[in-house]
Amino acid sequence: MVRQGLTRIIEESADLKVIGETGDGLEIIPLTRKLKPDMIILDISMPNLRGIEAIHKIKRYHKDTKILILTMHKNEEFVYECLASGAEGYVLKEDAEKDLLAAIDAVKDGKTYVSPSFTG
Repeated sequence: MVRQGLTRIIEESADLKVIGETGDGLEIIPLTRKLKPDMIILDISMPNLRGIEAIHKIKRYHKDTKILILTMHKNEEFVYECLASGAEGYVLKEDAEKDLLAAIDAVKDGKTYVSPSFTG
């Protein structure tokens, strides 16, 4: 249900098309190879493969794929770890309603985006 809502928001408000989705960390790697997306919105808490490990694996083979983390984890260590692993953005789910589209635009334009909850 959450993914469906995000899909609707993204497709109605951004110049993007959702081409795939999964809730399983192990499925994201073959799905990325198959679909070759420009951007992935990824949670760091997924079953079967941590999001940070998924970032490493995705970036190993798809360096140009942008990764935007969307998570409930309000933890600065996770922000640093995700960005150091290759993610281009980090958005808290609690901020998603107001920040997700801005984050997508920033990442799409080659910028790094971190939820204002961290940056003040």
